[in-house]
Amino acid sequence: MADQTNSGAMPTLEDWQHWTLVMGRAQQMLMEFWAGQMKAGQPMPQFGTTPSAFGFGEQAPGGDPMALMTAGAQAWAKGLETWGKMLGGVTAAPESQKKDRRFAAPEWSENPIFGTIKNSYLQISDQLLGTVDQIENIDADMREKLRFATRSFVDAMSPSNFALTNPQVLKRTLDTRGENLLKGLANMLKDIASGQLTQTKQGVFEVGRNLATTPGKVVKQTPLYQLIQYTPTTDEVLKTPVVIFPPWINRFYILDLSPEKSFVKWCVDQGISLFMVSWKSADESIADARLEDYVLKGQVDAIDTVRELLGVEGVHAIGYCVAGTTLAATLAYLQAQKRAEKVKSATFFTAQVDFTEAGDLKLFTGPETMGLLEQLTKEKGYLDGRYMAATFNLLRGRDLIWSYVVNNYLLGDEPAPFDLLHWNSDTTNLPAGWHRDYLETLYKGNKLAEKGGIKVAGTPVDIDTVKTPAYIQAGREDHIAPPQSVWKIMDHFAGPKRFLLAGSGHIAGVVNPPAAQKYQYWVNEKSSATLETFVAGATEHKGSWWPDWLAWLKKQDPATVKADGARVPGKGKLKAIEDAPGSYVRSR
Repeated sequence: MADQTNSGAMPTLEDWQHWTLVMGRAQQMLMEFWAGQMKAGQPMPQFGTTPSAFGFGEQAPGGDPMALMTAGAQAWAKGLETWGKMLGGVTAAPESQKKDRRFAAPEWSENPIFGTIKNSYLQISDQLLGTVDQIENIDADMREKLRFATRSFVDAMSPSNFALTNPQVLKRTLDTRGENLLKGLANMLKDIASGQLTQTKQGVFEVGRNLATTPGKVVKQTPLYQLIQYTPTTDEVLKTPVVIFPPWINRFYILDLSPEKSFVKWCVDQGISLFMVSWKSADESIADARLEDYVLKGQVDAIDTVRELLGVEGVHAIGYCVAGTTLAATLAYLQAQKRAEKVKSATFFTAQVDFTEAGDLKLFTGPETMGLLEQLTKEKGYLDGRYMAATFNLLRGRDLIWSYVVNNYLLGDEPAPFDLLHWNSDTTNLPAGWHRDYLETLYKGNKLAEKGGIKVAGTPVDIDTVKTPAYIQAGREDHIAPPQSVWKIMDHFAGPKRFLLAGSGHIAGVVNPPAAQKYQYWVNEKSSATLETFVAGATEHKGSWWPDWLAWLKKQDPATVKADGARVPGKGKLKAIEDAPGSYVRSR
């Protein structure tokens, strides 16, 4: 078939019969899928509105599904026609985009037709993105929304995303006689049923088997969290223990992936008495949880539990992302209560406390987003974590959405096994009220940066009064917590601070074990008033920043004690409830 098509020969009767069978199988798969959905009690897709060529909101005539699909196809055709006219006559790709991974296949360069398609697309994309800065009489927020929408549009319209303009997909279709499209359709229907895009091979990874395997015990369980104490591997450990607060938007085991990537295992092997908070994925029982609950019933409660268990005055606390934001509120609360000694030092992984430069996530704080959240959560009181996962994927749509559309749906391949993407897809639910407060009060209102802007148990908090020694890590390419936003902790906290800029982004910039010998980090031992000044005078160091953090931690309190008694999980006042990683991390 491939040879006949390439030579221009007419398809044979056998060819027509084969492709008719392929289409019939595809139709059967669609019908079986919808029948299965209906049998399971899932409604058919709603056909209330259809996308127009330039927006949304046109009503399908009479709500008729066939009319809707016809109108949608016409609108899409108009969009492609407009895009095609824009591409006409452009042959040179911008120099900055010639190494685009979407066009790595040799056909994009060797075949003049596909080369023209690629170069035209890249040129027009550059022009469209460039026009955003040329538009007059719009404010900065509107310009950023327009920039994000334009970038999302040009990413979606990449010729690599369409079967007829992707040479790899065309070749695969001919080679397999359409089997790739049938496999892709099966993959797509499976994802639709699960409500989530598949980013890694299924069944390869399992929490407790080859992820989150560092030995330890759950020594406390509350409605909000489980507290894991890890088993020491050294004869002596640092006297002051470390308590990690991961973000409750994701599972804690991003810091305890495979043993060679595990920050948890590395800490334990360095002689740290380590505790991890494993947050509960929200259900009706904690639907009413708010910021105050995560401060008092979460962080303060865990800190007091560890202090009492080990008989120490204070702990070293780590807050990752949103848990770092909350840790800042916790420190300010303890400062106001004159109990700041409970936390001997605080480490912040890509955390924000001042949201004036918080990046693209601020685009999701408008009234339309808040209205949607209200609808999604009004019945059960919590937000399905898949919506948050989709939002984070959208921030990097080219890498986290469209690459999988091509691989999974057009080429019909399975994604490669990848532990980090398994974690990324392992979503958690969020209490609706708290999530709404986080977007409105912190992201949009920036109340944590205001003196008394928020209250904890009736106590106004002021992060400018925090004197706890702080280690502040930011990722140079972080698109969720941009480094200029993380830097603002330096402008607020009053105590001694060490800022470190790590290579890579929100995840890989944090999870970078020394043995991997990847990336780099920058430090500046001189006082810097701004991030720009810091960068200008910073020294680059190859590899992981973890040893730098450990050296800083030991300076806060170098004392060590024997790793026995209460330092061993279950041997102190708190008895072991179950083995790590516990049950909360497995709950859905």
